[in-house]
Amino acid sequence: MRKETQKLLVLSLLGLFSASLTAQQKAKKDTIKGLDEVVVTALGIKRHDKSLGYSTQTVSSEEILKTQNNNWAQALEGKVAGLKIQTAGAGPLGTSRITLRGDISMNMGNNDALIVVDGVPLSGKKTGTGTAAYGAGSGGDLPIDYGDSFNSINPDDIESISILKGPTASALYGSRGSRGAIMITTKSGKSRKGRVQIAFNSYSSYDSVLKWPDYQYEYGQGTQQKDKNGNYYYSYGASVDGINTGSTSSAFGPKFDGQYYFQYDPNIEGQSLERQLWRPYKNNIKDFWQVGSNYSNSLSVEHSNETTAFRTSLSYLKNEWMMPNTGLNRFNAALSLDHKLNSRLKIGTKINFSQTKSDNLPATGYNNQSISYFMIFQNPNVDLAWYRPIWKKGQEQVDQIHPFSSYIDNPYLIAYENLNGTNKKTITGNINISYQIAKNFDVAYKTGLEWNNEFRTQRRPWSSANYAKGYYREQYIRYMDLNNDVLFTYKNKFGNIGLTASAGGNIRYHEYIMNDYRGNGLNKAGLYQLSNATQVEYKLPKPNDNQVNSVYALANFSYKDMIFLDVTARNDWSSTLPAHNRSYFYPSVSSSFILSDIFKLKSDNLNFWKLRLSWSKVGNDTYTYMLDKYYENSGFVGSVESPLLYPNPNLKPEMITNIEGGMDFTLLKNRLTFNFTAYQNNSKDQSIIIPMLLETGYNKRIINAGELRNRGIEMTLNAYPIKNKNFSWSVNANWSMNRNKILSLPEEYQGKPYTMASVGGVVFYDAVVGGSLGDIYGAGLLYSPDGQVIYDAKDGLTAKSTEMKKIGNAYPKWRAGLQNEFRYKNITVSFSFDGQYKGIAYSQSHHKMSEQGKLTHTLVGRDNPGGLIVGQGVVQNPDGTFSPNTKGIPVSTYYGDYYRRANVETNSFDTSFLKLRDARISYSFPKSIVEPLKLTDITLAVFGRNLWMWTKFPLFDPEAATLDDSTITPGVEVGQLPQARTIGFQLNVKF
Repeated sequence: MRKETQKLLVLSLLGLFSASLTAQQKAKKDTIKGLDEVVVTALGIKRHDKSLGYSTQTVSSEEILKTQNNNWAQALEGKVAGLKIQTAGAGPLGTSRITLRGDISMNMGNNDALIVVDGVPLSGKKTGTGTAAYGAGSGGDLPIDYGDSFNSINPDDIESISILKGPTASALYGSRGSRGAIMITTKSGKSRKGRVQIAFNSYSSYDSVLKWPDYQYEYGQGTQQKDKNGNYYYSYGASVDGINTGSTSSAFGPKFDGQYYFQYDPNIEGQSLERQLWRPYKNNIKDFWQVGSNYSNSLSVEHSNETTAFRTSLSYLKNEWMMPNTGLNRFNAALSLDHKLNSRLKIGTKINFSQTKSDNLPATGYNNQSISYFMIFQNPNVDLAWYRPIWKKGQEQVDQIHPFSSYIDNPYLIAYENLNGTNKKTITGNINISYQIAKNFDVAYKTGLEWNNEFRTQRRPWSSANYAKGYYREQYIRYMDLNNDVLFTYKNKFGNIGLTASAGGNIRYHEYIMNDYRGNGLNKAGLYQLSNATQVEYKLPKPNDNQVNSVYALANFSYKDMIFLDVTARNDWSSTLPAHNRSYFYPSVSSSFILSDIFKLKSDNLNFWKLRLSWSKVGNDTYTYMLDKYYENSGFVGSVESPLLYPNPNLKPEMITNIEGGMDFTLLKNRLTFNFTAYQNNSKDQSIIIPMLLETGYNKRIINAGELRNRGIEMTLNAYPIKNKNFSWSVNANWSMNRNKILSLPEEYQGKPYTMASVGGVVFYDAVVGGSLGDIYGAGLLYSPDGQVIYDAKDGLTAKSTEMKKIGNAYPKWRAGLQNEFRYKNITVSFSFDGQYKGIAYSQSHHKMSEQGKLTHTLVGRDNPGGLIVGQGVVQNPDGTFSPNTKGIPVSTYYGDYYRRANVETNSFDTSFLKLRDARISYSFPKSIVEPLKLTDITLAVFGRNLWMWTKFPLFDPEAATLDDSTITPGVEVGQLPQARTIGFQLNVKF
C-alpha cells in the first residue's frame, strides 16, 4: 500500500479509549473503522482486547487532562462501569478510596483496588494521625488528609489507564490483585519517530463552594430564655435584662425583629455598654471561605528513533485551597528511556519523582479544633469579623478570642495557628531488561521500586481548646516497596493454533517505619520545637515489614483468531502466614469466542460479537505480626506495653473465587458498541478481628471466618450518532449495580451481629448472616402498627428502644454515567453526567445543627403559643392501644431530642444524586496560524468540574465519607469539609 494513500486516523471514542489505525482515503467520511484496542494487562503484558475473556476498560490521557484536579483520579468518576472513587471531603489532596465492583472484605480499609504504575504495584500505604473523626471533648487531635502515592502522579505524564475489573483479570498480581487493578502507563516518547517534540501545558483553575447547608437566619442565639416579663430576650453576660444567655451554642433565642440587646462588643472584648441592634450576619460562615486557586505548568521533551526512545518532563502545581492559609505545592519530574542495544537485547527505565510540600493542610472531623466544628457552632447573630484579630489585646500567642465558648476555637486561629505541615518525597520507577534467547523465546527482568519519605508537623498554640499550653508533633515516615520479576516467554503458531506461554517469579519486599515525637505543652508560647516542650512523648519505631515470594505461569491459546483460551497459575509464600499455611496456590481460566467470525454473522448491522467467560481463584494473606506475641512500644522511653491482640499461629489465607461472563457487540458499521458483564465473587476465610473478654488479658483476637458473596452487572454503551468530515458526536454511557450478601460469620456470632466498624459510637456497620456489607445500624424511632412515630406520653419526647435497628445501606442500588462529546472543525465541546440511586449516609453535622436550631427545618413551631411543639405521632395507652400525641414541649427540647446524635435514623438521608461532573470547550488553532509560528499545535480550553448537582442530601456532598485515622469510611459524614466547584482554563502548546 503506497504511503501517500494512507493517513493516520486517531479516534478518541467517548473518552473510554484511544486507538490509532490506518484508513484508506477512499473510505467513507461518515463511517467508523473497526477497532481492536490494545490493553495493558497484568504484569504489563499488552494484549488485544478481543482475545481477553474478562472485562476491561481503557481510559485515554486526553480524558484525564480534560479537567485538571489535585487528585487526577477523580476524573475517572462516572466514566468506568463498576469503578467508585470516593474521598472523605478532607481538603485539597483528596485521597481516594478506589473500589472495583464493590466491597469483598469485612475490613473497611481492605477493599481498595491495586494501583500499578509502569508495572510497579503501589503499596497503597496510608498513615493517619492516629485519631478518630469524632473527637469532641476527647482532648485529642484530628484526622488530616496527607495524601498518598497515587495522587502524587503528574497527569500530564499519563499515556493510558487500563482498568482490570475482576480477580481473573488481575490474578497474576497475587493477593494484591484480588480486588482488581488499575494499570497506569506513563508516556515514553516512542511515538515521536525521528524528531524532537516539546510540549507545554498550563492550567489555571478556581474553586468555590458547590453547596451549603440550609442555614436559618431568622432567630439568634439562645434557648428560649424569657425575662421577668415573660418575653424572649438575649444578654451577653448578665445584665439588667436578665441572666447570661450568650454562652450557649443553640439558636433558639429571640427572633430578629429590630429589637436591641446587650451583646458582645469586640472593641472592649466583652458586653456592650449599651444595647445593640439584634441582627443576623447572613454570611458569617460563608465569608470565611475564599475562592481557591490552582496553577499548574508542565514541560516535556521527547524523541525517538530506530533504537532509542526518550522522554523527560517537569511540572509544578501551586494550590491555595478554599480554606484560608491552606494548600500545597507539588513538583514532579519524570524520565523514560528505552534503548535497543542490538537486535536481541533491550533495556529501559522509567523514574517518576514527586515532592509535595504544605505549610498547612486542613484538619477534618468533629473536634473542638476543626473548622467544621466552628461552622456547626457559629450562631446567626455573631459577626465573623469579631474573630479576625485572633488574639486578645496584649495576649498575642497566649489567649485567643473565642467569646462565646472556650470549647470552640477561633476560626482564624484554626487557619493560621493550628498548622499541619508536610514535606513528602515519592519515587516510583523501574529498570527492565529483555533478551531474545531464540526466535520465539525471550526473557525479561524488571525491578520496580516505590519509595516514600515524609516529614510532618502539627502545631497547636496556647489556649487552643484541647491544648491549653500548646502542642507540637513531628512524624518521620518512610516506607519502601520493592518488586523483582523475571518472566520467560515462548511464542509460536502451529497452523491455525497460536500459543504464547510464560513462566516466571516475583519477590516483593515491603518495609515501613515511623518515628513519632509529641511535645505536650510548650514552655514558651509560639515556639514550636521539641526542645521547648514541657514533656516529650516518643515511641520507639515499631518494625513493620513483610515479604511475599511467588512463582507463576500463563498460557494463551488462539484458534484461527476466533477462539481464545487463557490459563494462569500462581503460588505465593507469604511471611505474614505460619509456615504450615504459608504456601497457597490459585489458578484462573478465561476464554473469548468471536461469535461473529465463528458463525460468519458479520454484516453492516452486526460487525462484531464476542462472548467472554472466566473463572478464577485468588488467595490473600493477612496483616503483619499476627502469629506471635509482640510487645508494643510505650510512650515512656525504654519501656514496652503488653499487647492487647491475642495472636493466632494457625492463620490461613483468604480465598476469593470469581466467575464472570459477558458479551461485546459492535453494530451499525461500528457506530454502536455495547458491552454486558455479569459476575460473582465469593470470599471465605477472611481475617477477622473479634473482641475477647478482658479477664483474659487481651481485648481482641484474630481468626479466619466468614463468607461473603458479591454479585453484579455492568453495561457500557458507546456510540457515534454523527460522524462526518466537519462534525462528530460521540456518546458513552455506563450503568452498574452490585449486591453482596453475608453467607456466614464466626461461630461466636451465631444469631448476633458482628460489628465490622463503627463511627462516633453511634453508627455501626454490623454484619448479619443474610445481610450486606454497608448495612448501617443504630438507634431509631419506634412506630405504631400503622406507621406513626411513637412518643412518650409523660415527657412528649420520642419513645426510646434499647435495641439497634437497621437504618439502611451505605451503598447505592446502582450507579450510572453519561458522557457526550461534540466536535465541529477545530472546536470540541464535551460534558459528563453521573449519579447514583439510593444508599444512605448519616450526618453528624445535621444532628448538631438541628439540635442547635441552625437549619431552616427547625423553624417549624417557633411561633407556636408558649414556644411549644407537639410531635406528630401517637402515644401508647396502658391497654396497648394508641392515641394521638397531645403533649407540647419546648421547641428547643423537641429538636434536641428528635435529632439527637444517637438517633441515626433521623439524621440519615438518601444519597441519590445527579452531578454535572465536568464540562469542557476547547479550540485548536488551524495550521495556517500554527505553522508560521514554528509550532505543531495550540489548543485553548475552558473547563469546569462539579458544576451542578441535584440531591436531597442536606449537607455538602451526598458522596459522604469520613476520614477515620487513615481509613475512609463511606456512608458517614463527620465534620466533612465543603465540596468545590471548579472553573478553569487550559493552554496546550506543542513545538
